[in-house]
Amino acid sequence: MQLEVLTVGEFEVNCVVLWVDPAQAWVVDPGADVDRIRDVLRKHKLQVAQIVCTHGHIDHVSALDDLLATNPAPVWMHADDAKWAFSPVNRLPPAYPQAPCLPTLLQTKLTDGGTLAGGGIEARTIFTPGHTSGCICLYLEQEKLLLTGDTLFAGSVGRTDLPGGDWRRLKRSLVKLTVLPDDTRVIPGHGPLTTIGDERRTNPHLHGL
Repeated sequence: MQLEVLTVGEFEVNCVVLWVDPAQAWVVDPGADVDRIRDVLRKHKLQVAQIVCTHGHIDHVSALDDLLATNPAPVWMHADDAKWAFSPVNRLPPAYPQAPCLPTLLQTKLTDGGTLAGGGIEARTIFTPGHTSGCICLYLEQEKLLLTGDTLFAGSVGRTDLPGGDWRRLKRSLVKLTVLPDDTRVIPGHGPLTTIGDERRTNPHLHGL
C-alpha cells in the first residue's frame, strides 16, 4: 500500500490519500485545499473510490463539495456525526464559512469492529466517541497503521469542550487504542506521526487508563 499525507487548511488537518489499486484510492479527511488533494491524485494517476471522514467537524470535511464535484464517490461518516455535519451549525467563519452539502452517496452504516474494504485496502473501523459523538478510527492491521482523526494525537488527545464532546467517553475510546501493538504507526488528525508504543509510554493522557 502507498499513502501520502497532506497538511491542509488553517487548522492543519492531516488529509491522507491511500491506494494499492490506482483506480480505487481512498481519501481520508478532506479538510481543505482541494487543489492540493487533486494534485496528489493527478500525480499518481489515482481515481477516488471512497472518502472517509473520521468525524464531522468542518476542518475535516470542508473540501468535500469541491472534491466530489470532480471525483464523485461514496462518503463514509458515522451516523451520529452525519446528523449535524452537513447543517449550518457546522461552520467556523471566517476560515470555514459554510458546511458542505449533504453528499448524494453518503454512507453512515459504520459499526465498531466493522470492515471497510476496496482496492486492496482493508480497514477495521473502531468507534471512538469522545471528541464528537461519532468519531471513528481506521485500523489497517496488515499495514500496522492507525488513522486516529482527533481522538489521539502525538502527546495529546482530542478536546472534549465542544458540542458532543465527552471526556468519560473519550477515555473509554482511548482504552481501545492502547491495546493495539506498540509498533502500530499512528497518523493523527493533526500534528506529527507517532506510534501506539510511544503514546503508551509518553502521553500523559493515557497513563492510568
